[in-house]
Amino acid sequence: MTVLSADKVVTPGGILEPGWVSVEDGRIARVEHGRPERADHHAHVIVPGFVDVHCHGGGGASFDSADHEECARAAAYHREHGTTTLVASLVTAAPDDLERRASVLAELADDGVVAGIHYEGPFLSLARKGAHNPALLRTPDPTTVDRLLKVPRVRMMTLAPELDGGLDALRRVRDAGVIPAVGHTDATYDVAVEATRAGARVATHLFNGMRPLHHREPGPILALLEAPDVVVELVGDGVHLHPSIVAHIARVAGGARTALVTDAVAAAGMADGEYRLGGLDVEVRDGVARLAESGSIAGSTATAAAVFRRTVLTSGVALSEAVRLAATTPATLLGLTDRGAVAPGLRADLVLLDEDLRVQTVVTA
Repeated sequence: MTVLSADKVVTPGGILEPGWVSVEDGRIARVEHGRPERADHHAHVIVPGFVDVHCHGGGGASFDSADHEECARAAAYHREHGTTTLVASLVTAAPDDLERRASVLAELADDGVVAGIHYEGPFLSLARKGAHNPALLRTPDPTTVDRLLKVPRVRMMTLAPELDGGLDALRRVRDAGVIPAVGHTDATYDVAVEATRAGARVATHLFNGMRPLHHREPGPILALLEAPDVVVELVGDGVHLHPSIVAHIARVAGGARTALVTDAVAAAGMADGEYRLGGLDVEVRDGVARLAESGSIAGSTATAAAVFRRTVLTSGVALSEAVRLAATTPATLLGLTDRGAVAPGLRADLVLLDEDLRVQTVVTA
């Protein structure tokens, strides 16, 4: 048995100050208030392992590589920084390439290295393409949609519902038991409302890659925020969104409908320099990744731990609420009832933080 103690243990029922957690056989055995008789590790704060449902790579490795070892390195990098559950995201590519890359990731999902696959493209709006290759964007024809969905371990697919066949594609995704997400979209408010009725469950990085909010045409942002069954992703890296937006959306949508994500790329954890994303040149300067040609933001270089820390210290979101956003809500979205909180019986996926909320130790089941 391993005993972990902390000045604060964040649990679903509140913060224990102080508290301790015992771990046996990869599971949380006890969560108690007070100080234990002995402790194998002590931290300032204990939180559940972070759950990132939107991540393209890190540590110099990309999930687009179709290389088993490289993809495993990307997952390991984020695990070392507190992400104990991660969905591997693929950017726009030709269907043959997507199928090949997803097949590699499916094997890693079988081994528990990643929690599944997220297709972010190719069914996206040219007008809101962001860092996706415009030459490879396409409308969601049923044959291609079904082909990609047949790859095992697919968890989520992002698409623009205003495209020809977009609403039908959302329904096909839903009926396949995969999470339909709306993103990189120029949809009007009315079309976005139809998308939520067609089964959309996620707003892919809300605000980014979307028609902006306007008082005469609210666009997809308001429609997605109004839908009670839609979880909104927030890239809280300090680049994609202003800190006040993160705090505001956490209040408006609530902790049960808001998920912090990294949208991290291979450059996460690496030095400034030149990289590639989806076949496009990316330049990282001062830790910010942008397309070399257009200057569009090209994912982030953040970890889930850094996003969590910024959400608490910069956006001012309460510690317990930030835990919901970074772990509990995304785990629930994925249907993973065995993780996402510090509670007896759950997997012992835990992160020990110091007084500055920086990762001190990562415990995995």
